Amino acid sequence: MTQTVPAYAAPAPGAPLERTTIERRTPGPHDVLIDIAYAGICHSDIHQARDGWAEGIFPMVPGHEIAGTVAAVGEAVTRFSVGDRVGVGCMVDSCRTCEFCLAGQEQNCANGSTGTYNAIGRDGEPTYGGYATHVVVDENFTVRIPDSLPLDVAAPLLCAGITVYSPLRHWQAGPGKKVAVVGLGGLGHMGVKIAHALGAEVTVLSQSLRKREDGLKLGADHYHATADGTVFDELAGTFDLIVSTVSAPLKLGGYLKLLRPDGALVNVGAPEEPVSLNLFSLIGGRKTLAGSNIGGIPETQEMLDFCAEHGLGAEIEVIRADQINEAYERVVNSDVRYRFVIDTATI
Repeated sequence: MTQTVPAYAAPAPGAPLERTTIERRTPGPHDVLIDIAYAGICHSDIHQARDGWAEGIFPMVPGHEIAGTVAAVGEAVTRFSVGDRVGVGCMVDSCRTCEFCLAGQEQNCANGSTGTYNAIGRDGEPTYGGYATHVVVDENFTVRIPDSLPLDVAAPLLCAGITVYSPLRHWQAGPGKKVAVVGLGGLGHMGVKIAHALGAEVTVLSQSLRKREDGLKLGADHYHATADGTVFDELAGTFDLIVSTVSAPLKLGGYLKLLRPDGALVNVGAPEEPVSLNLFSLIGGRKTLAGSNIGGIPETQEMLDFCAEHGLGAEIEVIRADQINEAYERVVNSDVRYRFVIDTATI
């Protein structure tokens, strides 16, 4: 048994998204049916809908920043009840038996986690994301949104929030640490908020000073324009941790120069193009060039609870579903402060 629900889908790579209908499975024993209230637009959605990273599965319903309420539960569900405020992030399944899944790091599943969209589930069917009115998800891949977080500002936390929270926690951002966030966009603005709440001294490194006032209001202590090449000499050896959130290839050597010995440059933005590196940039100072994905389900819940405790939500612009294609172009042109969120009632 399945149910038909309205959605917005890209029918082919690079094609405008259009209103359609999709089939959702009838909730199984451990499933929850979620009435989606809001779905964030992540740059990942654009990369995948346009085959920017790899060949996609079409028609594609993007969306992995999902916030809503539980409409129904399967007979064996124990974690949630009808009416609960919940979220779904970037994955909806994993093998659940490997060492990483057992450690709550489902994003690193040795057998491959299942993406919320543009993936093939373990039932052999393609997954469809949050640009829809409803979604059915296993309770083990559903998280609780605290009551103090409005659903619209919580939705982007399911990707943007956890994507920056995880490396900030892993590399121990906190009091006494100097942290730089490269790029002040959907991920970057949450990186600034969370790093500040963790107690770090926070610097924004952006191409220009256009968003300087915003950056300081969000919690940055300093703001520098990288277009002025002298900043790489002025700030050399300054930072313990740099988190790059941009999806364009960087000249990594310049940013590695900004690290203190034993510092780390962590990439969470994923450019479509390869980057190059002179290894002497790493060898001097025993520096680390790293990447970080999202986080596991336990850490995602931890992030939501942390954001609720500190009153942190995304800075958003709520749009109608018929504005999705316009929003995609605005994201590409960096014309959003700082996350588009779809009101799914307009689908």
